[in-house]
Amino acid sequence: MSVSTPNSTVIVPGAHLMAALLGERDELLRHVEQAFAQTKILVRGNEITAAGPESDLVGRLFLELSELLQRGESLDLVILGRVIDMVRSDVSPSSVLTADIVRVGQSRPVRAKTAGQRRYVDAIAEHVITFALGPAGTGKSWLAVAMAVQALQSKSVQRIILTRPAVEAGERLGFLPGDLMAKIDPYLRPLFDALHDMVGRRQRPEVSRARCGGSSPTGLHAWTNPEQQLHHSR
Repeated sequence: MSVSTPNSTVIVPGAHLMAALLGERDELLRHVEQAFAQTKILVRGNEITAAGPESDLVGRLFLELSELLQRGESLDLVILGRVIDMVRSDVSPSSVLTADIVRVGQSRPVRAKTAGQRRYVDAIAEHVITFALGPAGTGKSWLAVAMAVQALQSKSVQRIILTRPAVEAGERLGFLPGDLMAKIDPYLRPLFDALHDMVGRRQRPEVSRARCGGSSPTGLHAWTNPEQQLHHSR
């Protein structure tokens, strides 16, 4: 009795994409082979064949990577790792990684980098209040600011109010010199830096003026209009 092994074949549209798809000295290809150790991957010209229990996933992976390259994205080991995770979770990386959240002028657009960030952005867009839990450096504040700027650009809101916790649980500020803005400015600076990165030069004076009247030392990021308030809390 013989058991046939499932196969999946992908034809990459254009041999010029193969070098970027496989990586320098086949570095990306070797990483894929390690991630799908039970599946044999054979490359001939611009044809990639996968044989094994996860051949369908490998086929989808190379289709998604090819699509990213055709849309002008670059590949490295970090991005490849994220794409593999998304394919395993039945998420389309080419949709997640190429969808602009906000774009200002000719600058590089702000985009989600993971499926979790994409779900977070969609939740902010679809709900009045969104709570996000996660370790530092995972994009919670950055993406909240990006969504606020997008809402301001689309004129769905008239004002952005940036707020942030001044202390962590169990800590005290003690005495800090200066007025209220001087006391909380160090804690809000990362949000203002994100705003300056995302807004155009014409809007930057407005952001600077907002430092005097659009901030408060609480635990919420918010952008408002006369009809509703949208909050994001860490």
